[in-house]
Amino acid sequence: MRKSPEISSSSSRGESDEGTAAVGSLYDTTPSKWPNFAKAAWDSFKENPAYHITEKGQVGANGQVYDVEGAAEATATSPLARKLKGRHLQMIAIGGSIGTGLFVGSGKALQQGGPASLLIAFSLVGGMLFCTVQALGEMAVILPVAGSFSAYSTRFLDPAWGFAMGWNYAMQWLIVLPLEIVAAAITIKYWNSPVSSAAWVAIFLVMIIGINLVGVKGYGEAEFVFSIIKVIAVIGFIILGIILNVGGGQNGDYIGGRYWANPGAFNNGFQGLCSVFVIAAFAFAGTELVGLAAAETANPRKSLPTAVKQVFWRICLFYIVSLTLVGLLVPYSDPRLIGQSTSDAKASPFVIAIRNAGITSLDSVMNVVIMVSVLSVGNSAVYGSSRTLAALAEQGQAPRWLGYIDRQGRPLKAIGIAAAFGFLAFLAASNKQDDAFVWMQALSGLSSIFTWGSICLAHIRFRKAWRTQGRSLDELAFQSQAGVIGSWIGFLFNVLVICAQFWIGFFPVQPQHGKPIKGTSALVQNFFQAYLAAPIVLLCYIGYKVVYRTPFMRCQSMDLKTGVRELNLPQLLLDESIERASWPKWKKAYKFLC
Repeated sequence: MRKSPEISSSSSRGESDEGTAAVGSLYDTTPSKWPNFAKAAWDSFKENPAYHITEKGQVGANGQVYDVEGAAEATATSPLARKLKGRHLQMIAIGGSIGTGLFVGSGKALQQGGPASLLIAFSLVGGMLFCTVQALGEMAVILPVAGSFSAYSTRFLDPAWGFAMGWNYAMQWLIVLPLEIVAAAITIKYWNSPVSSAAWVAIFLVMIIGINLVGVKGYGEAEFVFSIIKVIAVIGFIILGIILNVGGGQNGDYIGGRYWANPGAFNNGFQGLCSVFVIAAFAFAGTELVGLAAAETANPRKSLPTAVKQVFWRICLFYIVSLTLVGLLVPYSDPRLIGQSTSDAKASPFVIAIRNAGITSLDSVMNVVIMVSVLSVGNSAVYGSSRTLAALAEQGQAPRWLGYIDRQGRPLKAIGIAAAFGFLAFLAASNKQDDAFVWMQALSGLSSIFTWGSICLAHIRFRKAWRTQGRSLDELAFQSQAGVIGSWIGFLFNVLVICAQFWIGFFPVQPQHGKPIKGTSALVQNFFQAYLAAPIVLLCYIGYKVVYRTPFMRCQSMDLKTGVRELNLPQLLLDESIERASWPKWKKAYKFLC
């Protein structure tokens, strides 16, 4: 058959004869683009040509079984797609991990410690996290490698600790995914929906996995939208809370600091304060994702510093200010703060404050925000776990097949593992859901504390190696505003939180309502529910250390070159100074703060 002019011309542009013939119609010589699109979509799932991993058991240049050099090279040249833009990173930093920890978990913190403990604990954890994210930003700008903080632990501390931290972080997010999906399904029950929880679990799971299968840009766009909704909601609550506190409610009653006087500012004393620290850590979990995303950012030198600075405002505005108002509007003795689970939206102090004011329908709006928030955190859970698993595989610290990255830069098999864990959410329809999720939370309870402590310690060692190898701080594209002192403060504070949790595990805060925790069996169970993550991390570290005989990394031998984005820093700084000189005063002030 003679080819049509259209087909011939398309062939001349480099398309294959078979592909061209396949798109022809029996009656129309104009080719359809659908089969080509389908083929391109199918091909995008094929293995990326740049995909490679470090072989397990390979002897490195240092004579050790674990190849540190090969691991650094693998994470530095990962074929992950660099499609995240500055606006994506900024919204991930500002509102990316605001979820049940703030909107619901703060209720438990208020009940256990009182409004003063709530404010003190969240302020201290927020200050520590500011130092941590600054340290992470400094390392991520100069070394935007796959795996980020787990890779930094491998490179600057000990490969065995990097292994433990990588799996600790991956397991944290793998467990968080089903928890957040169940939280979203429970939130639906607020409206007495007749639809089964299992049906909602399936809908939310498909939605989250679908977003991540679009690729990193899909994740970025989804988080951009989710974060805008959460930010608007928190700002709206702050404005409403101020109005209600000064007597702008329906009954015109001035509240002020009434609940700080009666029932009081503190509950359960110092023990109550310590119990709030881990709740605060859970609420802040995910802030470090901005560092993990550096490997998939088009221009980390420009985008990351801005995103890192905005973490400070997120802590101050969205946590400290909103929780101050929560403590003013809701007494810690309110029995509604004891929900059926840690995901029960009815126990949210934000919802309770609105209902106390007698404002109809607005509590439903807040529940919609809570549902969006938990879906956002579930979305981040798939992203965080899949990227960490892929990076572990690239370093030879996880099964090889987990490192599979397709031509669109998606770690497909790692995403599949995250999806498989998501199916645990169907336990929501089981009569054993409470027991299952308590122990799942126990696995991830202290994970963020270990991650943040490792970031601070890795930064301390990175700075020492930088100085030991004769490098100047002027060579760093971005310097932590908190410096090494801030990293020491962050590291020591994380150690103190772990110690405080150890104490609370043995001597728990007794619930005001319900069955008290007494007896040897109950106390042992409570301890492991509070501290299970710690022995698992230590077991991973010691086991890997013994099997692979990994070295403690010395400053002289640390690799500070592999993975560095090549920058003409003097010229870059000169161009930026010229650009800043043309800015109006308001923009200079804004850029200094943000």
